[in-house]
Amino acid sequence: MSPRCAIWARVSKDEQESGNQLGQLRAEAARRGLEVTAEYVLDGLSAWTGAHREQLRQALDDARAGRYEILLVWALDRLERGGIEPTLRVMRQLRERGIQVVSLQEPWTDAGGEMQELLTAIVAWMARMESQRRSERVRAGLDRRRAQGLPVGRQAGAKDRRPRKRSGYVARWERERQVQR
Repeated sequence: MSPRCAIWARVSKDEQESGNQLGQLRAEAARRGLEVTAEYVLDGLSAWTGAHREQLRQALDDARAGRYEILLVWALDRLERGGIEPTLRVMRQLRERGIQVVSLQEPWTDAGGEMQELLTAIVAWMARMESQRRSERVRAGLDRRRAQGLPVGRQAGAKDRRPRKRSGYVARWERERQVQR
């Protein structure tokens, strides 16, 4: 019987495509002779805001139930972006359930042991810093536009009418507003 694996693919923006990750992950599963028993595909869910946590809980529950032995991820930062401790916590929870995490972008995840924990901490720190820097760049761009007297945000008459997902702080604000009424 082939070892069972689950695939984890996540993109944080609606404009991004999880299919890029899925194709490579499915090919890797086939190359290793793994039976794919679950796929966790998170489109437009930011790990920075924690919007991915419900799916992560499901993946951990499925691991506890023995649905798979290996979790294939494109990169560790697709799994968690909260920094060192949250990333190590997720990795420990999976390891305690007997799950090996294999990352296509970080081949050292196959090795395991103490070195894996150190490298995971470094990658987690870098992912958090990248997210913080991206936020800082966006804020700097908005501040620059305001200082120049240019409009910020969606402009009246904009043609893009597709519905937006409500998650993170927007969803929390809407819930709190409903409670106040």
